[in-house]
Amino acid sequence: MKYHSDSDEKIPSGYFSKMKGTSKSPPMVSISEIIWSWIGAFFGIAAVAGIHYTLLSETDLVLVIGSFGASAVLIYGSPKSPFAQPRNLLGGHIISAMIGVACYELLAPHMWLAASIAVATSIAMMHVTKTLHPPGGASALIAVIGSNKIHALGFLYVVVPVITGALIMLIVALLVNNIPRERRYPKFWL
Repeated sequence: MKYHSDSDEKIPSGYFSKMKGTSKSPPMVSISEIIWSWIGAFFGIAAVAGIHYTLLSETDLVLVIGSFGASAVLIYGSPKSPFAQPRNLLGGHIISAMIGVACYELLAPHMWLAASIAVATSIAMMHVTKTLHPPGGASALIAVIGSNKIHALGFLYVVVPVITGALIMLIVALLVNNIPRERRYPKFWL
């Protein structure tokens, strides 16, 4: 085994060669794909934000969370991805939000630990339930590091904004992603 020497530590040389990558970037998508991704993301986020800023503006509820921006990339920009399917979108957000709230409730005095456990446990549970949705990790993290308004929601955070917002975005994805002949969404439900 060859070793790469940095000071006194020995690291196998094959370790760094793994970081070179094994293929090239995929080709650019069509203009039509870009336009439909934009339309879907616009209407999906507009629906969630519109409800938030009109119907919920006088309440302590929130509907817009940062993880929905990442979900929009997946369900409108890459609707064929396994991570973008309804099971993953809903399950990933719901499981992660519950874990995030629980971690905050149990570990709030130790925010670094609550945040770390929330995200790591969310990833593990999404794997176990076959609902891996990368923005779910952000939903767990938001439950821990979010504002006082988020913390005050407690487990209601799972319902509003998480379930409600994800359902709104899913409905828009079903409507918009199936308009063009070359797109079809979803690939699977369960």
